[in-house]
Amino acid sequence: MVMPPAFALVATDLDGTLLRSDDTVSRRTRAALARATAAGALHLVVTGRPVPNIRALLADLGYEGIAVCGQGTQVYDAGSARMLHSVTLDRELAETALGKIEAEAGEVFAAVDQDGHDGLTLIERGYRMPHASLPARTVTRRSELFAAPVIKVLVRHPELTDDELTALARAAVGDLASVTMAGPGTVELAPYGVDKGTGLALATEEMDRDPAEAVAFGDMPNDLPMFRLCGHGVAMAGAHPELVAEADEITLSNEDDGVAVVLERLFG
Repeated sequence: MVMPPAFALVATDLDGTLLRSDDTVSRRTRAALARATAAGALHLVVTGRPVPNIRALLADLGYEGIAVCGQGTQVYDAGSARMLHSVTLDRELAETALGKIEAEAGEVFAAVDQDGHDGLTLIERGYRMPHASLPARTVTRRSELFAAPVIKVLVRHPELTDDELTALARAAVGDLASVTMAGPGTVELAPYGVDKGTGLALATEEMDRDPAEAVAFGDMPNDLPMFRLCGHGVAMAGAHPELVAEADEITLSNEDDGVAVVLERLFG
């Protein structure tokens, strides 16, 4: 595929994409992002993590722009520390959705990301966080998960694979919520119709950028809505087959600076 020499926007997922396994961004990738921004492109973080779980990371990167967080439920201005847009998952619908999943799959373990600039991640006993470095508070009863507004629910099953749980949950939940797989051990329920694509559309409107002029990087099915809006989609090595099938190219892994490799070619 023949590509233009540069893009107006660089949209990057975090986990499995921009971040290495130790939650850091390599020196090479930082330099490649700096080269892209020096050429006039804007960097847009598009992540499933909620705002509280990325503020320190954004500060370390010197990132002061807009970020799409919480699987598209939050649009956050890092420079002014302001939430520009937030949408919550109706808590009664969320509990109903969990009940429907358990009616088909048996017991699942659930967690939630609360709404807001300082929202908590709450987990049931038995739920194992996919990223041990991320903070979470354990609750004793499921009802405690929904004591305050939430942006999304995370579910794990003791036996089903992520793909199996995603398919089962999507069929069971219907239009009560949007179901996506965001990473290993990370199946999520968000407000129906909300995803990284809807969040990216809101963010690019704020940024006065056309998503069609963006190069996007990702590794999991939750990145599909972002790829479908952006002009060029780059899947990381080892990405989920659903994303690979719709990617315009495949780069190296996050551990091997796959984002930097492409940016150096485009902006070097």
